[in-house]
Amino acid sequence: MKRPLRIAFIGNSLPRLCGIATYTTDLRDAVARSRPDCACVIVAMTENGQSHAYPPVVIREIHEARPEEYLDAADLLNRGDFDVISLQHEFGIFGGPAGRHILALLDRLTVPVVTTFHTVLAEPSAAERLVTDRIIALSARCIVMADKGRTLLISEYGSPPERIDVIAHGIPDAPFRHQAEAKAQLGYAGRSVILTFGLISPDKGIEAVIDAMPEILKRCPDAVYVVLGATHPNLLRQQGEAYRQSLVERIDRLEVAESVVLIDRFVDLPTLLDHISMCDVYVTPYLNEAQMTSGTLSYSFGAGRAIVSTPYWHALELLCDGRGNLVPFGDSEATGRAIADLLTGEPRRIAMERRAYADSRAMIWPRSAERHLASFEAASAGWRHSAPQRPIVLAAPSSGAALATGTAHLAIMCDDVGIFQHAIHSVPDPAHGYCVDDNARALLLAVSLEEEITSERLPDALTMRFASFVQHAWNPAVARFRNFMSFDRRWLEEAGSEDSHGRTLWALGAVAACRKPTPRRDWAAALFAEAAPVVETFRPPRAWAFTLLGLAHVLDRAPGDAAARRLRDLLADRLLSILATVESDDWIWFENGLAYDNARLPEALLAKAASGDRFDCAALGLRSLRWLVATQTAPSGVFRPVGSDSFGTGRTAPLAFDQQPLEAAATVAACLKAWHTDGDGRWVTEADRAFAWFSGANDLRTPLVDPLTGACRDGLHPDRANENRGAESVLVHLLAQIDIRRLHALQDRRADRIGSMRRLADAHGRPMTQRQS
Repeated sequence: MKRPLRIAFIGNSLPRLCGIATYTTDLRDAVARSRPDCACVIVAMTENGQSHAYPPVVIREIHEARPEEYLDAADLLNRGDFDVISLQHEFGIFGGPAGRHILALLDRLTVPVVTTFHTVLAEPSAAERLVTDRIIALSARCIVMADKGRTLLISEYGSPPERIDVIAHGIPDAPFRHQAEAKAQLGYAGRSVILTFGLISPDKGIEAVIDAMPEILKRCPDAVYVVLGATHPNLLRQQGEAYRQSLVERIDRLEVAESVVLIDRFVDLPTLLDHISMCDVYVTPYLNEAQMTSGTLSYSFGAGRAIVSTPYWHALELLCDGRGNLVPFGDSEATGRAIADLLTGEPRRIAMERRAYADSRAMIWPRSAERHLASFEAASAGWRHSAPQRPIVLAAPSSGAALATGTAHLAIMCDDVGIFQHAIHSVPDPAHGYCVDDNARALLLAVSLEEEITSERLPDALTMRFASFVQHAWNPAVARFRNFMSFDRRWLEEAGSEDSHGRTLWALGAVAACRKPTPRRDWAAALFAEAAPVVETFRPPRAWAFTLLGLAHVLDRAPGDAAARRLRDLLADRLLSILATVESDDWIWFENGLAYDNARLPEALLAKAASGDRFDCAALGLRSLRWLVATQTAPSGVFRPVGSDSFGTGRTAPLAFDQQPLEAAATVAACLKAWHTDGDGRWVTEADRAFAWFSGANDLRTPLVDPLTGACRDGLHPDRANENRGAESVLVHLLAQIDIRRLHALQDRRADRIGSMRRLADAHGRPMTQRQS
């Protein structure tokens, strides 16, 4: 006895109006009928701005433009003990360039995937090629509906032949019907009926048949061309009914209005079968040769109709050897002649009908379901014996670990002024001097280590050097911090960037809130109070975010500081305002583009939310961070920070290179704040993913950190690591180590606390409440 399978189908689903929705629903129903002991459910793709009343078999919907929903669906499927996932792939139904959002879901799955390719492109774009290659690599088996698809998967994409199944498009198992009964039922008695059905759009080639009607009517005066189908929803949203109106105008111009009927309906299966049954000739005049499959062609062939079609790939295979008539693309004259020949040549038409019906019996849904189940079981069995290798995500440090790398390189990068900006390989480069950005980061690292329960510390003299640099950078004449200093100790500007000013305030806030009472603490609080007001005039959102992170520290120390509270509320409102202005369904972000240190923006909102008085900051901070981590997860599952090549490119898919350590560290810190906010274990997973980037869980499988010295390479180029090891890289890596250690320690303490509470509850015979757990 075969073991019951749990199968999840991913694709569009009825009542969404499209061919993929009909196919996914029909396939799921056919498999469920074939094996009643199988559990068959659907994860449905929902288009932008739409909603559908899905039936109970749809256990989750994914809005195509929301990357985080793909990851959530993958987690649901992983938890659901499914044996196999059946992915219905078609370009245009998944979000991202060439539908790449689906790759994040596939890579996260721990369940074998069988992908049905409804389209296989012979000449894909670079983005389409990447997506197709990755889907093939992440699939246990592939299904195509025509031999041409199998040939292309092997020759153009290198897919292993033994992992490809050819299963024809399924068709209803309906008895053969003669036209007269259906014609009378539908009001076409005494007419010679030509039919085209399906969602209407310009690529269907309907114009060629309309243009042929005058010549058809000369040979067959009772002919009527019925076009059954609603306008394609995507076309309808973009252009309204302009295309359908153009067909009406064409019909009027040719004076064939009495012989062409446009029925604007998406019909149910019984109504569709009635219309197919009444037609004498079915026509698929499609204009795209590369159409791998056509449900309308399959249904009409399966109903035993005579067919005239253009020679797109599916029609070439299905109608070969005289099973139908093929005519050139867009050739109305040849189309009209072929249709008229069949309408006036009854013996040939009837022979073609009988042959089509007989040859199509292998395509009925029960047979199709059997073949799909065989493919699913092969995939599941193969997966159990030899699961495909997944990228290895390296473990984060345990909660009690010391820094996995030391501070030797940090010490090398410093002199008696502060920390140098850059290095050539691991040798400090005095030519570029110093900046307040890096010295502020170094000061933040020093105070972060002082706050740790471990014995790790930077030498006090070194910490004071960083503080002294920050003090010297302050220019009271313009109420701004300078940023760049040359090696000969000359300031190169009167005021640095607004971002560098905000980052310096962040470090000062952390020093001011240090638990250990030192004169440095009072110094930092005083300088923060003097330097903060000017931020009200700043425009860059990262300057607001850095300042908000500093304000969170200041208000921890002095919650009654009215000026700090007012500035915090002002900056948080500004971040919320720009998010509300810029975001859309598929772009949940603060700016029309991703830049550097991105995760600091949601982190700042979460820091504001920690005060407990702004739920909107928490909700929007979490939502934007979920979007960001999904966007920065590569199809392989590794962390892929937004590359610097993306800066300034607007709302495009982030480019992969050059990748910088700053992004990984910011993501770890933001996930720590997110975990504080909602306690979701997902944030630990995402933080581990980002931190593992440093250790080699990245696109190049290249470690960036030297465990002996603590040096960190400056980033990843497309083909290699950047061998320079500057101040920013070493500092953000050390800060990320502290954050990941804190996160794991908090998680461990919560687990211990819950365990203790459970033991106590068990001892008293009382279950834990939802709130306690």
